[in-house]
Amino acid sequence: MNKVITLSAIIIALASNVSAQSLKDLKKQAEQKLQQTAKTSGFTEEEAGKALKEALSKGATKGTELVSKTDGYFGNTKIKIPFPPDAKKVEDKLRSLGLNKECDDVILSLNRAAEDAGSAAKDIFIRAISEMTITDAINIVKGGENAGTEYLKSKTRAALVEAFKPIIKTSLDKVGATKNWEFVITRYNKIPLIEKVNPDLVQFATERAIDGLFVKVAEEELLIRKDPIARTSELLKKVFGG
Repeated sequence: MNKVITLSAIIIALASNVSAQSLKDLKKQAEQKLQQTAKTSGFTEEEAGKALKEALSKGATKGTELVSKTDGYFGNTKIKIPFPPDAKKVEDKLRSLGLNKECDDVILSLNRAAEDAGSAAKDIFIRAISEMTITDAINIVKGGENAGTEYLKSKTRAALVEAFKPIIKTSLDKVGATKNWEFVITRYNKIPLIEKVNPDLVQFATERAIDGLFVKVAEEELLIRKDPIARTSELLKKVFGG
């Protein structure tokens, strides 16, 4: 895969030797060289782009499936959602008063809400991947082992927040998180001489749910890049090897 040369890189190389030529001429020469490179590497630029889209689609689909099942968040220490950072003192104080179950209920319900919302990401990811250009694909090839995930993050984060937030809010109510949260916050805020707190639970859970989702997508992307067994189609095998 690393044999694929980006169009921009070729243009730069040509420009150093033929500085008087127009950008149009340089681009034409670059495209010719890119085609020659594709032939010698065994796959075309178009195949490389399609393979990346297929790999990202597989990774995004698998990632959403993993987080949206029961314990997808709660059972995974990498992405499990804790108390909001600005409410950590709430958790510590209430646990010191023996309210461990109440704190545990908040954490469980936060993660159940995230699992409830996880499946909403799939269509957003697939749409972003379908809009990917060949240039995007080649830049991802040139990038690091999670370049595809970073691309999806830049293209979909805002849409994911918009999609997740109402689902998270509904899920928090459904799984009892709102009730659990109101209980512990009320108990905390009644403690004498304590500074009252009340973080935005919906916003916090939404942001952490999306962060966790991208962790799983990145893991799936790396698996396809590194593990031949994960390349389940002939195109993926041809481009990534294996």
